[in-house]
Amino acid sequence: PAATPPAGDVYDWYRRGLRLLADHNAAAAAALLEHAVAAEPHSRSLRETLARAQYASGEYERARDNFAMIVAAAPTDDYAHFGLGLSHRRIGDLDRAAEHLALAVAMRPDNRHYGTALNSVRVARGQD
Repeated sequence: PAATPPAGDVYDWYRRGLRLLADHNAAAAAALLEHAVAAEPHSRSLRETLARAQYASGEYERARDNFAMIVAAAPTDDYAHFGLGLSHRRIGDLDRAAEHLALAVAMRPDNRHYGTALNSVRVARGQD
């Protein structure tokens, strides 16, 4: 983040970041949310929102790193595994993508997005 933080507090940055993300301005959301995560590095919700913004803005390696931090802190977080799997796929690591997507599916078999993403990676790997 820049040396001078934006106006407001961490919660303001989070809310503004969510709005920017919803308005499809992911790069601006990521820039703002980096300040929030720097202020509260142990907040999983802040880190997840930052990772989502990074992913949406094409910063797949940075998104991967943030989703990986969440998985390390909360190994049963299905959404973090999903995001980590998607990030690995975008980077081109299909084996790691399949691993994390399979974990997400195992934790939430009712989530069709998880299953669709896993099937897509399996097809890309040549594993119907």
